[in-house]
Amino acid sequence: MASTAEHDAMRRALAIAQRGPRGVNPQVGAVLLGRDGSIIAEGWHRGAGTPHAEVDALSKLAPGEARGATAIVTLEPCNHTGRTGPCSEALIAAGVTRVVYAIADPGDHSSGGGTRLRAAGVDVEAGLLADEATTLLESWLTVQRLGRPHVTVKWAQSLDGRAAAPDGTSQWITGPAARADVHRRRAEADAIVAGTGTVLADDPALTARAEDGTLLSHQPVPVVVGARPVPEDATLRRHPHPFLQYPGDPASGGLAAALEDLRTRGVQRVFVEGGPAVAASFLRERLADELLVYVAPVLLGGDRLALHDIGVTTIGEAKRLVVASVTPLGDDLLYVAHPTPPAAADALRAPARVDQPSSEGDE
Repeated sequence: MASTAEHDAMRRALAIAQRGPRGVNPQVGAVLLGRDGSIIAEGWHRGAGTPHAEVDALSKLAPGEARGATAIVTLEPCNHTGRTGPCSEALIAAGVTRVVYAIADPGDHSSGGGTRLRAAGVDVEAGLLADEATTLLESWLTVQRLGRPHVTVKWAQSLDGRAAAPDGTSQWITGPAARADVHRRRAEADAIVAGTGTVLADDPALTARAEDGTLLSHQPVPVVVGARPVPEDATLRRHPHPFLQYPGDPASGGLAAALEDLRTRGVQRVFVEGGPAVAASFLRERLADELLVYVAPVLLGGDRLALHDIGVTTIGEAKRLVVASVTPLGDDLLYVAHPTPPAAADALRAPARVDQPSSEGDE
């Protein structure tokens, strides 16, 4: 069983892992503990072609100084040679006698580090703070396991399930706290998706903005799904990034092809905010990994539903969700939920909790 010092070291490893870039490679942190349980070195992965976290930590020690040490790593040490050598072999060569990692490497070629370490006589323990590590690497894990970007589908609705008033107006259903949360989450995504219907009707900017309207430092690439042309004077055309358009009908399977193309472009996190039809299409095709539903305490009535047909004809076909959290945002509530298998079986979390908004700000 992991010791208190090892728990603390894993929390440290998860924190420093976030210093690395989020991209096609995972964010990984490593901490080396001496025989007395104190930290003797730490490292993290700084991007493709650079030393992995374990090797980065080992490089900070003199030859022989890691002998008898314990390595705490957020992801199972790799067991393959790519641009860099196998981390499992580096740990063995350094004389590390115990390795504790959070989650297994899902790669066909890179996995097996734990087995290699055990074969060399190293004591190995897996699963320490696995939930926290899975959250950190959620989008990367989706790409590895499903071969496509991690997809978050968002919508805002009234208490009676409407996305707009009967005349089509929808600004604003939710309050400023909820809208600020949406923009923060947009800035965490690699791409933001809207359908042509939403682009033509609402003329969205598809940017991530601060409360004063200024653009946040990171902007997701705008993506339009649908065959209708984007008007020359559309606000979207003034986005910091050129938009991508996929003409295939979302209802005919074109979404999977769009996600595959986005993956080849290095996109790992997709934020879908494109109206009831596109949101329904992602759910109908089982391409949603996470749902963000902002519910405002207002009633609108009418037929402007927040979600269109998702392929459910009877109660037995209802798409069941696992609610991860319910967070108050001003007068509104944010529900974060995950669909059940097959699309998001790996993303299920603990039973629902009610969170208070964090006062620590964004990491």
